[in-house]
Amino acid sequence: MSTALVAPGNAKSSGSGSGVDRLRESAAQASQVRALSTHPDVIALRVESIRTQVDVLMWVGIVLGLAFTMVNVQAFAAAGAVTWSLPWIAAWLLDPMVSLVLIAVLRAEQITARYQVSDATGWLTRTKRFAFAATYVMNTWHSFIDRDVAGIVLHSVPPLLVFCAAETAPVLRERLTEAVLRAERTAADANPTAQPLTELAAATLPPALESDSAATATADAGTATPETPKRPARKAPARRPAAKRGGKTTGKDKAQAHWVVETAAGREPSGAELARVAGVDASLGRRWAKAWRYEAPYSHAPAADITPAAPTDTPDAIDIPETDSTDRIEGEAA
Repeated sequence: MSTALVAPGNAKSSGSGSGVDRLRESAAQASQVRALSTHPDVIALRVESIRTQVDVLMWVGIVLGLAFTMVNVQAFAAAGAVTWSLPWIAAWLLDPMVSLVLIAVLRAEQITARYQVSDATGWLTRTKRFAFAATYVMNTWHSFIDRDVAGIVLHSVPPLLVFCAAETAPVLRERLTEAVLRAERTAADANPTAQPLTELAAATLPPALESDSAATATADAGTATPETPKRPARKAPARRPAAKRGGKTTGKDKAQAHWVVETAAGREPSGAELARVAGVDASLGRRWAKAWRYEAPYSHAPAADITPAAPTDTPDAIDIPETDSTDRIEGEAA
């Protein structure tokens, strides 16, 4: 009767193999999470989520504050009129009239602040402050006349809080936009050839996993079925930049010209890079990159399937792809 002997080192390695595999998987996941967490597109997504929360909370506070002042403004405008009389009913229109103009200005500032567009005329600030001043005076008039300190404090808090919220909201939106732009600039300075977000999902594995993957690929190479060699594809003519409209180059024209130059060199610009060239928001640059990527699928073909076109004496020569009829004619001539 024979007894199998197992070396101590082999027993230890076989028992800890599953733990090593889990550690390698955790290391690979941590590497991908670290690469994605600092990507400008991920940061922009998080900032947009925070921006939505800030806008919702600001608008809820502003609407509640304006609704609170409506009763006092109506009492100020009615001036002791009989209930349900025409002056009493018309007095309810005064506060909504001021509030709607104020909300319109704040809604416009919500967009202009996001794209960091300043008001050169100053009318936005004048209109907003006049509406706040009118609301505050009408809301606290009776308290000042009666010298009611408690009433002054009570009716001053909502208008002043609405004023502070309206002045702070555009500043917060500008800071959030600046955070996105600063993240893009930092990423571009650190790595000018940063990969798009879709390519980071297949990020490079740690050295230990790379060696295992290489060994597995080498072992599978011996049993792999040889593929039929493919006919070299003809190089498609490069796209030319869009013509200027009206003799003036737009930001989209600059971005498209940059796209054509970079794709012709074998590199695909990211949406953030196109946005920096055109001087627009990063989301617009990503939308352009997606559209142009679908318009020109040949610009992303692997380098192994593309062969340089034969030199010709005529500039801008266009190579005609081979067809089956051309192959038959060549065979008959042979």
